[in-house]
Amino acid sequence: MKPLETVYWLRLGLGIAAALICMGYGLAVNGISRTDFPFTTFMNSMSLAILTYLGSYFVIKRRFLTRVEKTTKLFTTGIGIYFISWMVFWVLIYTALAV
Repeated sequence: MKPLETVYWLRLGLGIAAALICMGYGLAVNGISRTDFPFTTFMNSMSLAILTYLGSYFVIKRRFLTRVEKTTKLFTTGIGIYFISWMVFWVLIYTALAV
């Protein structure tokens, strides 16, 4: 597999992991309610997702720096799938636990 393909699939998995981290944080701090959804829960989860993405960038950059031509590709590859997978799994888990 090419290095950028590996980064893409890593970001997909990290998006799912970030959703689990955000749900754990949400359960620990606020709990989950079917009727009340505070906007701060979403903003805290989004902040954790962004921090997880930035942290993954530095880890991936260190590992794949010599294998790609442009280092900016390491930052942008998989950004869409990361946030889409994070959002889908975060909503799915939140909905499943709120019922």
